[in-house]
Amino acid sequence: MLARLRLRAQGLKRDVHALYLAARDPRVPWPAKLVAALVAGYALSPIDLIPDFIPVLGYLDDLVVLPLGILLAIRLVPPSLLAEHRATAAAAAARPVSRLAAGLVVAAWLGTALLLLWLFWPEAAE
Repeated sequence: MLARLRLRAQGLKRDVHALYLAARDPRVPWPAKLVAALVAGYALSPIDLIPDFIPVLGYLDDLVVLPLGILLAIRLVPPSLLAEHRATAAAAAARPVSRLAAGLVVAAWLGTALLLLWLFWPEAAE
């Protein structure tokens, strides 16, 4: 059961990426673009319709609203274009993740934070 849920989650993630790509495609009709952009934006946004800290209702939007929005957007996007964008999204997900690059980005942010702290810490103490 856990493996099936993991596959469904990966499918939803791929579909959200495909909808993001569809929203940017000029061949997609504007109503489908609008719904795809709203769904992809909501899925990728850190702000929820109902905050997650509210018991039960907090996860309701993630479990009901988002999948229904994805279904609506998928029905509006022409099937041939959706298949193309799903293939592109699947290819992007299959690309290897560079842990070295991620480490370098984190190191750059930490270095910048330490530099700013070093530069401005004496000013705050005086």
